[in-house]
Amino acid sequence: MKAVSVLERAKSVFDIEAQAILRLKDRIDESFLKAVNIILGCTGKVIVTGIGKSGLVSKKIASTFACSGTPAFFLHPSEGMHGDIGMLSKDDVVLAISNSGETEEVIRLLPIIKRRGLPLIVMTGNIKSVLAHNGDVVLDVGVEQEACSLNLVPTASTSATMAMGDALAIAVLERRGFREEDFAMLHPGGTLGKKLLLTVEDLMHVKDAIPIVKENDSLKVTLIEMTSKRLGVTAVCDEQGALTGVITDGDLRRALERVPDIFSTKAYQIMTLSPKTIEKTALAATALKVMENHAITSLFVLSDQTSRKVIGVIHLHDILRAGVI
Repeated sequence: MKAVSVLERAKSVFDIEAQAILRLKDRIDESFLKAVNIILGCTGKVIVTGIGKSGLVSKKIASTFACSGTPAFFLHPSEGMHGDIGMLSKDDVVLAISNSGETEEVIRLLPIIKRRGLPLIVMTGNIKSVLAHNGDVVLDVGVEQEACSLNLVPTASTSATMAMGDALAIAVLERRGFREEDFAMLHPGGTLGKKLLLTVEDLMHVKDAIPIVKENDSLKVTLIEMTSKRLGVTAVCDEQGALTGVITDGDLRRALERVPDIFSTKAYQIMTLSPKTIEKTALAATALKVMENHAITSLFVLSDQTSRKVIGVIHLHDILRAGVI
């Protein structure tokens, strides 16, 4: 097969699968709405079942539901007949997927589903099949042709079924009022989860790890404190422990250039007044934004604005290491 023919054939696969998905738009009707309402009214789980390529699609659809606020599991129909049917409870909904609608392993589950009185949503390419006949709701995902030249390999049909599953999950998600914060709660390891869940308190340095000097401490003491704590900054506090300023590496370099006697220089003489601070309950993403807006790399955390005692410090590197970007 010539290279040009290969490229053209690949493009035709996209065309066939795209058309298969687009044709589904005309089938979004009362049946789809009924399926959405059944899932919204479910107080248990959505159990998605299928075998072969439909099984793989079923796993993805179950995962999409689960990550968008609808508890869902995949049930392998064969394993279901050997004990896994025990995952079904009286409050569940079953979503059965079969392109032919005649898949033996799935059909064998029907008596158990019916006996338990569970609502059955069917996705199939054959609306006259046994499976479709037993569904409370039938969603037609039939395609005119597969992308395979033999019209045999599940390609367009699996794409169409996946798209219908996505449409169903998104419709349910939006009817539930699923928010960005809800998504973050279900994805704590993802970037969005870290942005919306990690707080300053989760990342800040505390206790002995906080660089602190007194206003009258010498430049030598300040330098040692900053070097040992390795954050490139130190808080400067008065005798009552209240934060009055900060000293950064830049402040030190500038002081060395301009002060006549570095050995007699005190911390208060080179500190930056009115330093930026942040609350421990603030999001780490908020701390990052404050740092970016003021071109600084650290923020000190205070117990309260009255006593101004330092209880922590968060550095830009802490936020970046945590993946809050």
